[in-house]
Amino acid sequence: MASYIGRRKFLATLGGAAVAWPLAARAQQGSRMRRVGVLMSTAADDPEGQARLAAFAQGLQQSGWTVGENVSVDVRFGADNANLRRYASELAALAPDVILAVGSAATAPLLQATRTVPIVFALVADPVGAGFVDSLARPGGNATGFTLFEYGISAKWLELLKEMAPGMTRVAVIRDPAIAVGLGQFGAIQTAAPSLSVEVVPINVRDAGEVERAITVFVASSNGGLIITGSAAATVHRRLIIGLAARHRLPAVYFGRHFVTGGGLISYGPDRVDQFRRAAGYVDRILKGEKPGDLPVQAPTKYELVINLKTAKALGLTVPPTLLARADEVIE
Repeated sequence: MASYIGRRKFLATLGGAAVAWPLAARAQQGSRMRRVGVLMSTAADDPEGQARLAAFAQGLQQSGWTVGENVSVDVRFGADNANLRRYASELAALAPDVILAVGSAATAPLLQATRTVPIVFALVADPVGAGFVDSLARPGGNATGFTLFEYGISAKWLELLKEMAPGMTRVAVIRDPAIAVGLGQFGAIQTAAPSLSVEVVPINVRDAGEVERAITVFVASSNGGLIITGSAAATVHRRLIIGLAARHRLPAVYFGRHFVTGGGLISYGPDRVDQFRRAAGYVDRILKGEKPGDLPVQAPTKYELVINLKTAKALGLTVPPTLLARADEVIE
């Protein structure tokens, strides 16, 4: 179940992370304490979420903001859509100076809850298509932030999977149907599939039981593979998905490095943690008086290809030398 944790427990959660946020009892005399909300789309104990918060903390500190001295941070962790909606309403009611929203699943309910509190989003694939901003260059409303990737990357995932497993003729695409990007990513994969002689099957990721049942049905036929498209729901269920891919010996490509470090086969996507350092820069600019509607939505600056050789060996796959040569990180 999603939960809210106070600042002390929040700092304890970040104990193993690179940055520890100082605990000061009150603001320095003569300066006004600013208030920042954070709506995370992961559970409180998720290591990936902790790394993202640590990067955000580091970015704030680099801009001169110290938690407990000149800024306070209210964090909510919502690992499902129902809790994200509830926590979005709670944060909006607090009327902070700015809110950091993680992913489309967190940004949508926040924009439903408030059109006045500034919002900086991270890890959002299509903010224009989702209606979060008017345009990337001029967002126009109370939100701006950082895109995750373009839909075209979805076709790249299919190409990488086919390169890794040339005999694959069927691919199950795990997507979140509750967000616009889930349908968009699936559509891009579906468009690219005929040229690679691959049949595409959608699997919705609303809950763990649905994923497990759908994959069990899918593996009844041979020569299959998996593509896990970008969503908070997939991150929440990543241990289950990685485990199912291993159990059924399915080659799988993931949208983020955190899947491959957890035992997944291959991933291609932007450096997600870096987005939180950059998001802190936008939070800083808003705290200093700029309007989110005037700050352009920014694209990722670095993409990374990560391969897990141990997993490839367990699946009986030989990674092509050309693919290894392109990898930014190889896990052995």
